Amino acid sequence: MLIKILLLVLFFASMITVGVMCKKHSKDSDGFVLGGRNVGPWLTAFAYGTSYFSAVIFIGYAGQFGFKYGISATWIGIGNAIIGSLLAWVILGRRTRLMTQHLDSSTMPEFFGKRFNSRALKIAASIIVFVFLIPYTASLYNGLSRLFEMAFDIPYTVCIVAMAVITAVYVIIGGYMATAVNDFIQGLIMLVGIVAVVLAVLNLNGGFMGSLDALSKVNDAAVSSSPGVFASMFGPKPLELLFVVILTSLGTWGLPQMVQKFYSIKNEKQIHKGTVISTLFAFVVAGGCYFLGGFGRLFVTEIGAGGYDAIIPTMLERLPDLLIAVVVILVLSASMSTLSSLVLTSSTTLTYDLIKETIYKKMDDKKKLIIVRCFVLVFIAISSVIAIIQYESSVTFIAQLMGISWGALAGAFLGPFLCGLYFKKTSKFAVWVSFIFGSGLMIVNMLFREIFPPFFQSPINCGVIAMLFGLVMVPLISLFTQPKNKEEIDAMFSCYEDTVEVSKKECLGD
Repeated sequence: MLIKILLLVLFFASMITVGVMCKKHSKDSDGFVLGGRNVGPWLTAFAYGTSYFSAVIFIGYAGQFGFKYGISATWIGIGNAIIGSLLAWVILGRRTRLMTQHLDSSTMPEFFGKRFNSRALKIAASIIVFVFLIPYTASLYNGLSRLFEMAFDIPYTVCIVAMAVITAVYVIIGGYMATAVNDFIQGLIMLVGIVAVVLAVLNLNGGFMGSLDALSKVNDAAVSSSPGVFASMFGPKPLELLFVVILTSLGTWGLPQMVQKFYSIKNEKQIHKGTVISTLFAFVVAGGCYFLGGFGRLFVTEIGAGGYDAIIPTMLERLPDLLIAVVVILVLSASMSTLSSLVLTSSTTLTYDLIKETIYKKMDDKKKLIIVRCFVLVFIAISSVIAIIQYESSVTFIAQLMGISWGALAGAFLGPFLCGLYFKKTSKFAVWVSFIFGSGLMIVNMLFREIFPPFFQSPINCGVIAMLFGLVMVPLISLFTQPKNKEEIDAMFSCYEDTVEVSKKECLGD
């Protein structure tokens, strides 16, 4: 217990120290929100990765999908690395950086407002961001609390308050740069921690081959009559597995807290480095988490009162105390990095895109900075209260909360954002259709789930439909409702055509 407490104290102290040291980078709103658009590849890549993977992944998704699909759940981690990281950087990174700087936009709603010349779109997008980031934030607290209760026997409320206070302190003091530096530190902890935990858990059942052999002997007639299905490549339910891969991988392309990491990239070289670093990080962390969860049935034979969220903590109970302390710091790192990204995204969106547009239009930079910091505190407080209320409610599984949030945000934003970067003819009307359908479908699914066919009652499967609808319908509707301001749009896309000189190792020339 002494070792666990000392590690926690050291961890919290380092987070606050970084916040204080990065205070000089947050003297204006641009520095506080984007780090002055001057952040290097390692910080950006780790900020992207640590915002991606949190306690929701390690405790909730790894436990639930590892139990459902066995070792085939590893495909989710592979999809996260290839689609959610590698392709996201390749397809979105450069264009996002160029277009957002050209339009002078600091948030995703601000991008929509300027790209489609619509104040109403900007306000609508900011409301969607604020509303649907809250359940995601609540899910972070939920996952972390279960691990703390196992390791320290600390009440759930105390866990929430401690995590909220520490995160608020370093984000308010140091802004984006403090978040990025802490994400780097937390990312290193996650890399070392997940490798150590996977090796230790496998060792409990005779190593990799011993664990795989034991898993091949597990059968569940209620799931599948095929012997050894949980140790197979595609598991008992490959279609459901595919939908999880799509939501958790392609969905990141439409999440504001992920996309905004590209706003702050320094230069071209950083994009190349960031792509490689982010992809490798995702392979280790996401692949490791889902691979670990795939062996959950060796430790939990049936789902008890704690639900799927209790599977990973149960797997870890047999580990040595020192390794449990490492796991606690690992999950704390994953959760706080994602929480800081969420609160910074939400507070910035509220200030820039809602308050400044509707209530306080003559807001100078100093007042903008003060209001953003106030909203960081407000958002953390609201999400903490909701997390405590949620603990007593019927929404008990972490994956449910994350599925609702990701489905609504990615369903509303993925199609419009991607088309907005690549397709000049994308129309304002098509964006409105995507906003309304994506967020509306997830609200209906949350409130009236029983009216959906059984397969689509899951917020994960329903979220995939919302995403795919936007990707297909935005360009299709735009063909019949093309924008009229062609000259303005050509001027926006001119940022892609500016000539730059590069060395011959980048281009052979004529």
